[in-house]
Amino acid sequence: MSDVTLTGGCHCGAVRYRIEGPILYAGICHCASCRRTAGAESVGWLTVASADLTQLAGDPARYNSSPGVARTFCPNCGTTLTYQTDPGSIDLTLASLDDPEAVPPTREIWLSHRLSWNARNPDLPGYPERG
Repeated sequence: MSDVTLTGGCHCGAVRYRIEGPILYAGICHCASCRRTAGAESVGWLTVASADLTQLAGDPARYNSSPGVARTFCPNCGTTLTYQTDPGSIDLTLASLDDPEAVPPTREIWLSHRLSWNARNPDLPGYPERG
């Protein structure tokens, strides 16, 4: 994907960020861990190089949700913001973008964990686990 400039942040506005660079991945995750941390039936993610993410305001809270996985969220309102396993890249929640329509998902992953009442998008390729 070509380079983009996107902004986003949490619900209350305390945490803000900017992305400048290419989107490496955009997908919907159905894994139990993402569902539990976001309190949602699935989570849309986009991946960028860590160097392409700039923190504009606020200091997100950070915790390790499982070995090797760091997640961040707004300490004020609780909005889920990032997921990171590799220091060279970082995943951001698509819904935290100011314009979530700017980066449509291109696949669904962890369909083996999908809740039965959460309809699958037939227009996207799907993978039982990581895709």
